[in-house]
Amino acid sequence: MEKEKSAGICVAVSGGTVDETLERALAAQAAADVIEIRLDGMEKAAVKPFIAALDVPLLFTNRAPSEGGKGPDDEVARLAPLYDAVASGAAYIDLELRTDDEARQRLIKAARGKCRTIISWHNFSTTPSAQGLRQILQEQYRTSAAIGKIVTMAHDFTDVLRVLDLQREARELGFPLIAFCMGRVGVISRAATLEMGGFMTYAAADGEQGTAPGQLAVSSLRHILRELDNVD
Repeated sequence: MEKEKSAGICVAVSGGTVDETLERALAAQAAADVIEIRLDGMEKAAVKPFIAALDVPLLFTNRAPSEGGKGPDDEVARLAPLYDAVASGAAYIDLELRTDDEARQRLIKAARGKCRTIISWHNFSTTPSAQGLRQILQEQYRTSAAIGKIVTMAHDFTDVLRVLDLQREARELGFPLIAFCMGRVGVISRAATLEMGGFMTYAAADGEQGTAPGQLAVSSLRHILRELDNVD
């Protein structure tokens, strides 16, 4: 089955307040194909100011503490801004696979036809076995979310190869997949994933600290991708 066209580079933006985050997003939008707004970094999460001010497709994430975020422990409170994002015209929302099953499926259903749900799974410590990764991918596919996301911490090149190899199965399923590795060893996978059919990759805004280990500045990542395009 033909793989869906890549969405390109998503620039992840975070800040302590809406104004601070919006300022960073406005500065980053010229270099971004998509901007991820990390709601969990804000003292009080809000969606509409970003929808009103930004011209690029927006992805809203309210990351759970169990996956490296600062969102509230209460699932109802954590997911509420994502419902607002769906209703307000967001292009994407990111929802963790580990979210309570019933709450997860309710939000996926609410988003269908309005915005695309990325069903995500992160491991900031290690990379599972090939079988473990395939099981995660299959679980994501069965949720009926629009896009999968699997991101792990790489400690050697075999970790990177296992994660990138998920694109073969995702292609067979016809399931758009974001898959790469964090950490120094995983940096190469942030560019390679697009060359292997990955739906999207992530970068930090220039001059800003990344939201995950090994996240390149968007200008650096674009330079790498341009150089790849120049190779015969």
